[in-house]
Amino acid sequence: MLVTGGPAHDLHILFASAEWPGATITNDVTERTVLVVEDEEAIAEAVRARLLSEGYRVVVASDGPQGIEASRRERPDLVVLDLMLPGMDGLEVCQEIQRDEWVPVLMLTARTEEADKVAGFAVGADDYLTKPFSLRELAVRIRAILRRKERMQQPAGHEAIARGELLIDPGRRRVTVGGEEIELTPLEFEILYALARDPGVVFTREQLMERVWGYRDFAGGRVVDSHVARIRRKLGEDGAEPRFIRTVHGVGYSLKGAPS
Repeated sequence: MLVTGGPAHDLHILFASAEWPGATITNDVTERTVLVVEDEEAIAEAVRARLLSEGYRVVVASDGPQGIEASRRERPDLVVLDLMLPGMDGLEVCQEIQRDEWVPVLMLTARTEEADKVAGFAVGADDYLTKPFSLRELAVRIRAILRRKERMQQPAGHEAIARGELLIDPGRRRVTVGGEEIELTPLEFEILYALARDPGVVFTREQLMERVWGYRDFAGGRVVDSHVARIRRKLGEDGAEPRFIRTVHGVGYSLKGAPS
Protein backbone atom coordinates (compact mmCIF):
# COMPACT_ATOMS: atom_id res chain seq x y z
CA MET A 1 0.00 0.00 0.00
CA LEU A 2 1.35 3.40 -0.97
CA VAL A 3 0.36 6.56 0.81
CA THR A 4 0.58 9.76 -1.17
CA GLY A 5 -0.18 13.20 0.17
CA GLY A 6 -1.55 16.14 -1.76
CA PRO A 7 -3.57 19.13 -0.66
CA ALA A 8 -4.88 18.96 2.88
CA HIS A 9 -7.07 15.90 3.45
CA ASP A 10 -6.62 14.74 -0.16
CA LEU A 11 -5.26 11.20 0.16
CA HIS A 12 -4.95 8.42 -2.36
CA ILE A 13 -4.11 4.89 -1.23
CA LEU A 14 -2.62 2.84 -4.05
CA PHE A 15 -2.17 -0.93 -3.90
CA ALA A 16 1.02 -2.55 -5.12
CA SER A 17 1.79 -6.23 -5.52
CA ALA A 18 5.31 -5.95 -4.05
CA GLU A 19 5.61 -3.08 -1.64
CA TRP A 20 9.20 -3.51 -0.53
CA PRO A 21 11.09 -6.48 -1.94
CA GLY A 22 12.98 -8.52 0.62
CA ALA A 23 11.33 -6.95 3.64
CA THR A 24 9.89 -9.26 6.28
CA ILE A 25 7.48 -8.09 8.93
CA THR A 26 6.87 -10.11 12.07
CA ASN A 27 4.58 -9.25 14.93
CA ASP A 28 7.10 -9.59 17.77
CA VAL A 29 6.92 -5.95 18.81
CA THR A 30 6.71 -5.38 22.54
CA GLU A 31 4.52 -2.34 23.04
CA ARG A 32 6.42 0.78 22.13
CA THR A 33 4.95 4.24 21.80
CA VAL A 34 5.16 5.96 18.43
CA LEU A 35 4.14 9.61 18.13
CA VAL A 36 2.82 10.57 14.68
CA VAL A 37 2.84 14.32 13.92
CA GLU A 38 0.92 14.79 10.66
CA ASP A 39 -1.60 17.47 9.70
CA GLU A 40 -3.28 15.49 6.87
CA GLU A 41 -5.92 13.53 8.73
CA ALA A 42 -6.21 10.68 6.23
CA ILE A 43 -2.44 10.08 6.15
CA ALA A 44 -2.27 10.18 9.94
CA GLU A 45 -5.09 7.65 10.17
CA ALA A 46 -3.51 5.32 7.60
CA VAL A 47 -0.19 5.42 9.47
CA ARG A 48 -1.91 5.00 12.85
CA ALA A 49 -3.88 1.95 11.66
CA ARG A 50 -0.79 0.27 10.21
CA LEU A 51 1.31 0.83 13.32
CA LEU A 52 -1.48 -0.40 15.60
CA SER A 53 -1.59 -3.59 13.53
CA GLU A 54 2.17 -3.93 14.12
CA GLY A 55 1.64 -3.87 17.88
CA TYR A 56 2.68 -0.28 18.66
CA ARG A 57 0.90 2.17 20.90
CA VAL A 58 0.23 5.21 18.70
CA VAL A 59 -0.32 8.83 19.66
CA VAL A 60 -1.33 11.30 16.92
CA ALA A 61 -0.80 15.08 16.89
CA SER A 62 -2.02 17.31 14.06
CA ASP A 63 0.42 20.22 14.32
CA GLY A 64 3.80 21.24 15.71
CA PRO A 65 2.83 22.61 19.14
CA GLN A 66 0.60 19.58 19.80
CA GLY A 67 3.46 17.32 18.72
CA ILE A 68 5.92 18.97 21.11
CA GLU A 69 3.42 18.78 23.99
CA ALA A 70 2.66 15.11 23.22
CA SER A 71 6.36 14.27 23.05
CA ARG A 72 7.00 15.76 26.47
CA ARG A 73 3.92 14.11 27.94
CA GLU A 74 4.22 10.64 26.38
CA ARG A 75 8.02 10.33 26.02
CA PRO A 76 7.63 8.22 22.87
CA ASP A 77 10.14 5.64 21.69
CA LEU A 78 10.06 7.16 18.19
CA VAL A 79 8.48 10.11 16.37
CA VAL A 80 7.12 10.03 12.83
CA LEU A 81 7.16 13.69 11.82
CA ASP A 82 5.82 15.43 8.72
CA LEU A 83 8.24 18.06 7.44
CA MET A 84 5.58 20.38 6.03
CA LEU A 85 3.36 21.27 8.96
CA PRO A 86 1.26 24.46 9.10
CA GLY A 87 2.69 27.32 11.13
CA MET A 88 5.59 25.55 12.85
CA ASP A 89 7.38 23.34 10.34
CA GLY A 90 8.85 19.91 10.99
CA LEU A 91 12.42 21.17 11.31
CA GLU A 92 11.47 23.45 14.20
CA VAL A 93 9.45 20.70 15.82
CA CYS A 94 12.30 18.19 15.50
CA GLN A 95 14.75 20.63 17.07
CA GLU A 96 12.38 21.38 19.95
CA ILE A 97 11.60 17.70 20.59
CA GLN A 98 15.32 16.92 20.78
CA ARG A 99 16.07 19.81 23.13
CA ASP A 100 15.51 17.99 26.43
CA GLU A 101 16.07 14.36 25.49
CA TRP A 102 17.13 12.52 22.34
CA VAL A 103 14.40 10.56 20.61
CA PRO A 104 14.70 9.01 17.13
CA VAL A 105 12.76 10.88 14.45
CA LEU A 106 11.61 9.55 11.08
CA MET A 107 10.63 12.43 8.80
CA LEU A 108 7.95 12.29 6.13
CA THR A 109 8.38 14.75 3.29
CA ALA A 110 6.76 15.57 -0.03
CA ARG A 111 9.89 17.50 -0.98
CA THR A 112 12.57 15.85 -3.08
CA GLU A 113 15.28 18.51 -2.77
CA GLU A 114 18.48 17.21 -1.17
CA ALA A 115 18.82 20.39 0.90
CA ASP A 116 15.57 19.66 2.75
CA LYS A 117 16.76 16.19 3.74
CA VAL A 118 20.16 17.49 4.83
CA ALA A 119 18.41 20.15 6.93
CA GLY A 120 16.40 17.42 8.63
CA PHE A 121 19.53 15.46 9.52
CA ALA A 122 21.13 18.66 10.81
CA VAL A 123 18.42 19.05 13.48
CA GLY A 124 18.61 15.41 14.56
CA ALA A 125 16.35 13.38 12.25
CA ASP A 126 17.46 9.75 11.88
CA ASP A 127 15.78 8.84 8.62
CA TYR A 128 13.23 10.06 6.11
CA LEU A 129 10.62 8.78 3.70
CA THR A 130 9.51 10.71 0.64
CA LYS A 131 5.80 10.80 -0.19
CA PRO A 132 4.32 8.72 -1.72
CA PHE A 133 5.57 6.00 0.61
CA SER A 134 4.67 2.41 1.36
CA LEU A 135 3.14 1.69 4.75
CA ARG A 136 5.06 -1.57 4.75
CA GLU A 137 8.32 0.30 4.18
CA LEU A 138 7.41 2.71 6.97
CA ALA A 139 6.95 -0.24 9.33
CA VAL A 140 10.31 -1.73 8.30
CA ARG A 141 12.11 1.59 8.83
CA ILE A 142 10.54 2.05 12.27
CA ARG A 143 11.51 -1.45 13.30
CA ALA A 144 15.11 -0.87 12.17
CA ILE A 145 15.38 2.46 14.02
CA LEU A 146 14.06 0.93 17.24
CA ARG A 147 16.50 -1.99 16.97
CA ARG A 148 19.32 0.52 16.59
CA LYS A 149 18.06 2.46 19.59
CA GLU A 150 18.08 -0.74 21.68
CA ARG A 151 21.63 -1.50 20.56
CA MET A 152 22.77 2.01 21.47
CA GLN A 153 21.30 1.70 24.96
CA GLN A 154 23.06 -1.57 25.71
CA PRO A 155 26.34 -1.38 27.66
CA ALA A 156 29.26 -1.27 25.24
CA GLY A 157 31.87 -3.92 25.91
CA HIS A 158 34.50 -2.51 23.57
CA GLU A 159 37.56 -0.52 24.51
CA ALA A 160 38.19 2.99 23.25
CA ILE A 161 39.58 3.24 19.73
CA ALA A 162 42.45 5.63 18.99
CA ARG A 163 43.31 6.68 15.46
CA GLY A 164 45.91 9.43 15.62
CA GLU A 165 44.32 12.40 17.41
CA LEU A 166 40.88 10.81 17.09
CA LEU A 167 39.62 8.94 20.16
CA ILE A 168 36.30 7.07 20.14
CA ASP A 169 34.97 5.79 23.46
CA PRO A 170 31.95 3.51 22.80
CA GLY A 171 31.26 3.03 26.52
CA ARG A 172 30.70 6.74 27.06
CA ARG A 173 29.66 7.35 23.44
CA ARG A 174 32.25 10.12 23.44
CA VAL A 175 34.48 11.37 20.62
CA THR A 176 37.47 13.67 20.99
CA VAL A 177 40.01 15.11 18.55
CA GLY A 178 43.24 16.26 20.15
CA GLY A 179 41.51 16.13 23.54
CA GLU A 180 38.63 18.36 22.45
CA GLU A 181 35.19 16.75 22.69
CA ILE A 182 33.19 16.59 19.47
CA GLU A 183 29.39 16.68 19.67
CA LEU A 184 27.91 14.07 17.34
CA THR A 185 24.31 12.97 17.01
CA PRO A 186 23.68 9.32 18.01
CA LEU A 187 23.47 8.34 14.33
CA GLU A 188 26.70 10.18 13.46
CA PHE A 189 28.46 8.37 16.30
CA GLU A 190 27.24 5.01 14.98
CA ILE A 191 28.59 5.76 11.49
CA LEU A 192 32.00 6.86 12.77
CA TYR A 193 32.21 3.89 15.14
CA ALA A 194 31.32 1.47 12.33
CA LEU A 195 34.22 2.82 10.26
CA ALA A 196 36.62 2.88 13.22
CA ARG A 197 36.10 -0.76 14.17
CA ASP A 198 37.60 -1.82 10.82
CA PRO A 199 40.23 0.81 9.92
CA GLY A 200 41.34 0.71 6.31
CA VAL A 201 38.34 -1.39 5.25
CA VAL A 202 36.31 0.32 2.53
CA PHE A 203 32.58 0.21 3.16
CA THR A 204 30.14 0.84 0.35
CA ARG A 205 27.26 3.17 1.13
CA GLU A 206 24.89 0.18 1.06
CA GLN A 207 27.07 -1.73 3.55
CA LEU A 208 27.11 1.25 5.90
CA MET A 209 23.33 1.52 5.65
CA GLU A 210 22.97 -2.15 6.52
CA ARG A 211 25.41 -1.94 9.44
CA VAL A 212 24.16 1.34 10.90
CA TRP A 213 20.55 1.79 9.74
CA GLY A 214 19.77 -1.93 9.80
CA TYR A 215 18.57 -2.27 6.22
CA ARG A 216 19.87 -1.82 2.68
CA ASP A 217 18.50 0.94 0.49
CA PHE A 218 20.26 1.13 -2.85
CA ALA A 219 18.73 4.57 -3.40
CA GLY A 220 19.98 5.84 -0.04
CA GLY A 221 23.58 6.67 -0.92
CA ARG A 222 23.00 10.38 -0.60
CA VAL A 223 21.76 9.87 2.96
CA VAL A 224 25.10 8.32 3.87
CA ASP A 225 27.01 11.05 2.03
CA SER A 226 25.13 13.77 3.92
CA HIS A 227 25.93 12.25 7.31
CA VAL A 228 29.60 11.62 6.47
CA ALA A 229 29.95 15.23 5.30
CA ARG A 230 28.55 16.46 8.63
CA ILE A 231 30.88 14.17 10.61
CA ARG A 232 33.87 15.46 8.67
CA ARG A 233 32.98 19.08 9.35
CA LYS A 234 32.62 18.38 13.06
CA LEU A 235 35.98 16.57 13.13
CA GLY A 236 37.60 19.61 11.49
CA GLU A 237 38.41 17.76 8.30
CA ASP A 238 40.16 19.58 5.48
CA GLY A 239 38.44 18.58 2.25
CA ALA A 240 41.71 18.68 0.33
CA GLU A 241 43.49 16.20 2.62
CA PRO A 242 41.16 14.50 5.13
CA ARG A 243 42.88 13.29 8.28
CA PHE A 244 40.40 10.62 9.28
CA ILE A 245 37.71 9.60 6.78
CA ARG A 246 38.86 8.66 3.30
CA THR A 247 36.57 8.70 0.28
CA VAL A 248 37.10 5.92 -2.25
CA HIS A 249 35.41 7.40 -5.30
CA GLY A 250 32.78 5.18 -6.81
CA VAL A 251 32.91 2.81 -3.84
CA GLY A 252 32.46 4.34 -0.37
CA TYR A 253 34.36 5.32 2.77
CA SER A 254 37.05 4.04 5.12
CA LEU A 255 38.78 5.32 8.24
CA LYS A 256 42.44 6.21 7.75
CA GLY A 257 45.33 5.52 10.06
CA ALA A 258 46.75 2.74 12.15
CA PRO A 259 45.92 2.27 15.84
CA SER A 260 47.94 4.48 18.18
